Amino acid sequence: MRVNRTITSVFACSLAIAGLAGCSSSGSGGTGGGSKGSSAQALTIGMPDGPMTDNNNPYISSSASNQLGYRFMIYEPVAMVNAAEPAQAAQPWLATGWTWANNYHSITLTARTGVTFSDGTPMTAADIAYSFSIMKQYSALNTYALDISNVTTSGNTVTVTFGSSQFVHQDDVLSTLVIPKHIWSTMSNPTTDTVANPVGTGPYTLTSFTPQTTTLTVRKSYWQALPKVPKLLYTSYTANDAQTTALSSGATQWSYVFIPNVQSVFEAKDPAHFKIWFPPTLSADGLWINTTVAPFNNVNLRKAMSMVIDRGDIFTQGESGYFKPEITSVTGLPTPAGNSFITSQFQGQNASVNVAAAKALLTSNGFTYSGTTLKDPSGKPVTITLTDPAGWSDYQTDLSIIQDNFASLGITATIDKADQNAWTTAFAAGNFQAAMHWSNGGATPYDMYENIMDGADLEPIGNSKAVGNYGRFNDPAATAALNAYANAASDTARTAALNTLEQIMVNEVPMIPTSAGNVGAEYSTRDYIGWPTDANPYAGIQPTTEGALDVVLHLTPAK
Repeated sequence: MRVNRTITSVFACSLAIAGLAGCSSSGSGGTGGGSKGSSAQALTIGMPDGPMTDNNNPYISSSASNQLGYRFMIYEPVAMVNAAEPAQAAQPWLATGWTWANNYHSITLTARTGVTFSDGTPMTAADIAYSFSIMKQYSALNTYALDISNVTTSGNTVTVTFGSSQFVHQDDVLSTLVIPKHIWSTMSNPTTDTVANPVGTGPYTLTSFTPQTTTLTVRKSYWQALPKVPKLLYTSYTANDAQTTALSSGATQWSYVFIPNVQSVFEAKDPAHFKIWFPPTLSADGLWINTTVAPFNNVNLRKAMSMVIDRGDIFTQGESGYFKPEITSVTGLPTPAGNSFITSQFQGQNASVNVAAAKALLTSNGFTYSGTTLKDPSGKPVTITLTDPAGWSDYQTDLSIIQDNFASLGITATIDKADQNAWTTAFAAGNFQAAMHWSNGGATPYDMYENIMDGADLEPIGNSKAVGNYGRFNDPAATAALNAYANAASDTARTAALNTLEQIMVNEVPMIPTSAGNVGAEYSTRDYIGWPTDANPYAGIQPTTEGALDVVLHLTPAK
């Protein structure tokens, strides 16, 4: 599983192992919590990631604190970004304010006073500065590859300068976690060192750990009003089905897992309390096509393939009608998250199934039919292999739907249910014809489009180091437009660059978007209320993302 797929990888993988013994007795809480003399249940959080290793290094993707998400309860960001509402301004957090300058080439942050780390040491501007400097020193810790050139302090302010405009990385900069300089500066290698006793400014401290369950307890010296949740119990189940059982029984109150037939399997077990909320983000899942392989290097074929894919069926069947919201815009941008970014040329233009038009497009561009079989301009029958790991059940259903859709066009599709490790290597190396996969996401369409079609990400076929542009799409105009968008000095220039990117997405089909990424979750209101909803989308609800901290701080006991 890849950490960048925080919103999809762990749930798609299903292991043929029984659930963890003894993990369904969660829910016993303890006393204490938000105010003196109060008593409340622990909040139980589950993920289907299997046994954890005792490591709480927030930068290491395989650490327990990262996989289960509790790093965000211990380490806090400079500012709180709302992934459910990308256009919303970030909330001041460990920085009380900030100013961007020189077309986003620098930012000056004002450190909050009166904040202490959990070991009692005051947090200062020096800690915020160090949290940026360490990323400059160790590229492995610089998750978003921020182009940091210098970090300085002056009194209570920190100025970070960059070698390029950070317009498209504003949220990444503001999401930087603040670590205690007095601890991390003494570590031998922060990129690999194990952190047994994490120290942060957050409201919780780690009080016990086992490979199955980790307990966090609220600390009384937290700088904000204390959470009303006295304890957080994180349990790691061995598979999707074990996690689903825990949710349906009430043993887990909060999770992010793909549940086929979620309405009957989960919600119907307690309609008054068992809820789901899956707001879309500005990222896309879809069919990535290897554009270097004939005949899929023919743009007319890619267009026709897109025209016959039934995105509605993928949503209702493959994604169980809730997990990955359907993408309808021809630009591939999810709505409503992307509404403000869809340029006037494509407003209101939605993808729809049109087999007749797809066939007409092909036959007018050198393709022919022999009976019902589609033949490419060289006279060869068009066949395609669709591949994804066998355990990714939602993607496997998606591929079956696409297989049937392609049959209506005369394309014979074969599904390869691959071993996950082998698939991961082959996909990165470009040794595939087509596969369902996700894209990156961010506060603007840049992250999504860059991941799909940036020439800077191009790797030769066979090189498994690719971290984007897996379809090897090569159009210098796309790369230029991405650079123009990222470095534009005005909204007018950004709009022009975005219009070019949307035209390329529509006219050249570097990838076929079908579903939106999300920051959703399954949760229970039986013990706690105050969760974000469509009516009040104050944070992304996915428990392993930054917004989870904001969610916990909003919760109050239901009774």
